[in-house]
Amino acid sequence: MVIVDHHLKEQLEHLSPAFPITYFHDEMAELPGRIGPFHWHSEFEIVTAKTGVLDYQVGEEHLILNPGDSLFVNAGMLHRISQISGEDDPMPGIVFLGTLIAPENSLIYEKYVRSISGCDRLPCVLFRRGEHEQIHRAIYCIYRLMEEGAPLYELQVQREIIGIFEFLNRNLTEFSRGENARIFLSTQIRTQKMLSYIYAHYAEEITLSEIASAANISRSEAGRCFQTCLQSTPVDYLIRYRLRQARFLLESTTETIREISQSCGFRSVSYFTRQFRQQYGYTPGTVRALGK
Repeated sequence: MVIVDHHLKEQLEHLSPAFPITYFHDEMAELPGRIGPFHWHSEFEIVTAKTGVLDYQVGEEHLILNPGDSLFVNAGMLHRISQISGEDDPMPGIVFLGTLIAPENSLIYEKYVRSISGCDRLPCVLFRRGEHEQIHRAIYCIYRLMEEGAPLYELQVQREIIGIFEFLNRNLTEFSRGENARIFLSTQIRTQKMLSYIYAHYAEEITLSEIASAANISRSEAGRCFQTCLQSTPVDYLIRYRLRQARFLLESTTETIREISQSCGFRSVSYFTRQFRQQYGYTPGTVRALGK
């Protein structure tokens, strides 16, 4: 499960502070509707689509991952994942700090890690199946090593990640995006603040003005930010988020529909039911009856 704090920063637990990397898999099955929340973290991220088709949104860009495709997400980027076809995709992946490669005060870190994390035109890099085979081999090798935990695996994992960063540094010009990627960062920061407010207060009665105030911007600028990043209005996003939370509670608790409606910010059960049916194609009562 993706757990974020009030700043949308994902709360990650590494294997140890001395070896700052986490391996994950089978998380799609834990996500309500197989859609994760927007979040960010200080770590780099690499994920792979195994059996399904994934929509990985990084900033304002939607990247479609078909089975066998892998994606590198730069540190600090606002992103989320959703599965658009197939069964629950295992979606193996890793998140890791740059200090896995070298200490922050080292020449290696300054020249070859910060060159990536500090590049505001490199939000992500998509590795298609059948392309960049050496990178795919390195990624799958890391997954296997992290799963098995055999003797000396830490050295081998570090070596493979260093190889990936060597490749990224050698091809930085090719992978860098245009000026729009840099300009987008300001919009992303504002959107992060507003999403943080929604995630913290969705159960309350909140207004568009209050959402905009979380980023110290006007309501019209709030609408522009949401449209750029999320292709949605702030109010529509708030409603959809409330519905996702409600669906999760319907599937995982015994609370009544009225209780869930109120705890998710809907003051009218009939309005909640109408919005739920419009979003999912069936009523909250259907979820509860069938145990979906």
